[in-house]
Amino acid sequence: MDLQPVPAFDDNYIWLLRDAAGRALIVDPGDAAPVLEALGDSPAPHGILVTHHHGDHIGGLPDLLARWPQTPVYAPEDARIDIASHRVADGDRIAIGPWQFNVIDVPGHTLGHVAYHGVGLLFCGDTLFSLGCGRMFEGSAVQMHASLARLAALPEDTLVCCAHEYTPANAAFALTVDPDNPALQARVRVVRDLRTAGHPTLPVRLAEEIACNPFLRCGTPALHIAAEHHAGQPMRDADEVFATLRGWKDRFCG
Repeated sequence: MDLQPVPAFDDNYIWLLRDAAGRALIVDPGDAAPVLEALGDSPAPHGILVTHHHGDHIGGLPDLLARWPQTPVYAPEDARIDIASHRVADGDRIAIGPWQFNVIDVPGHTLGHVAYHGVGLLFCGDTLFSLGCGRMFEGSAVQMHASLARLAALPEDTLVCCAHEYTPANAAFALTVDPDNPALQARVRVVRDLRTAGHPTLPVRLAEEIACNPFLRCGTPALHIAAEHHAGQPMRDADEVFATLRGWKDRFCG
């Protein structure tokens, strides 16, 4: 299995998964140019997966379909994604080339956001980031926290394929709210080494995120205490802890 994060814009990753013959699956192509360059003279792609409607995830679709007009495009039911041949919904199982993926509804960043899990990979768009999570542009904190919980329940050896290289910035916030976490400290050292060498910090094993990512640890005493200290008031439950941490992160300048 040949998995490649293709850099786009300032910090996006467009994911390519190739089979033995070089035919690719493309995930969230916000820009066609780096995909066309990466694929070169490869055979026509098996298909394209789209997680949500934002332009940096779908902007390359017209040019890619101009190059390969018969390529199927899988996307959630969202009128803002007007180029889609196959609509997907929570619980669907789709077959693309030699691979199969389960569709998971993950509202929060947007209301029409889905993730794709299969062959040991999770394409999660802007819902889960390494050491962080997406901003809530449309959904509520309760929805986003529930979406993250669904992803955290997947097999721990799943490789998380996020759509942005936000890990170093997320690390600064994570260390602020969970400074005594040894797993987080170790992950941050790895992230620094990878970025210094010019390498992506992704994909990352889900087990590492469960151990390190504060937004997946809202039920732990350490994060509960951190949220209460920041807010200056008691936290009723993990949903409230999550909402407090997400609001804190939105204003964080560390």
